[in-house]
Amino acid sequence: MTYCVGLKIDRGLVFMSDTRTNAGMDSISTFRKMHVWEVPGERVLVLMTAGNLATTQAVVSLLEQRSKAASERTSTLLETPSMYQSARLIGDTVKEVIASSAPAGQGADSYFNASFILGGQIKGGEPRLFMIYPEGNFIESTEDTPFFQIGETKYGKPIIVRAYERSMSFAEMVKLLIVSFDSTLRSNLSVGLPLDMVLYEADTCKVALQKRIGLDDPYYRTVSDGWSNALKQAFRSLPDFPD
Repeated sequence: MTYCVGLKIDRGLVFMSDTRTNAGMDSISTFRKMHVWEVPGERVLVLMTAGNLATTQAVVSLLEQRSKAASERTSTLLETPSMYQSARLIGDTVKEVIASSAPAGQGADSYFNASFILGGQIKGGEPRLFMIYPEGNFIESTEDTPFFQIGETKYGKPIIVRAYERSMSFAEMVKLLIVSFDSTLRSNLSVGLPLDMVLYEADTCKVALQKRIGLDDPYYRTVSDGWSNALKQAFRSLPDFPD
């Protein structure tokens, strides 16, 4: 399992993902689930993955391989003319990988299931955010749906829904996401540290900040402990049930 979030705010885009994968309680590993393609001044694309690890790794490896092969450059993430075409390319690659891996009759909702969040900006266009399904189709974020989650979403979603505001600064958004991820980490052992984070400021076409956050990160510990204490204080401040 995994947990990934991509959000749009007025300042730009914010991405965060965990790094834990597991095939049972005695088989836990760390794998990067966030991948960045950047041509400074021209484009930034961030892709986060969830689902079957073999499928997601095959998709990313194929995208990477084709971006380095001169003979196939016209169909790579480094050459797509728009974010929409980038999402379409990734959707087609997902379908290609699943079709080549699955036995006859195997559906996309089966063992090869995988989902993706793609966000970024290509010069001349707006920052855009997409969620790509295992069937290869995708949807784009809107004013009504300004963020996407994939993986283990239920524990971290309530805090985002309650606290998210489009006018938030990057600093406020990082705080919000750390609370969301901390709530998920405490509730589900299949999601774990370290966390990967990317901040992208609109119209810059370059990554503003890329960082890995581990258990020893002082800001993570401050927010995690502070949120726990604040919840306890809020609970104690509520009136007791009348006898």
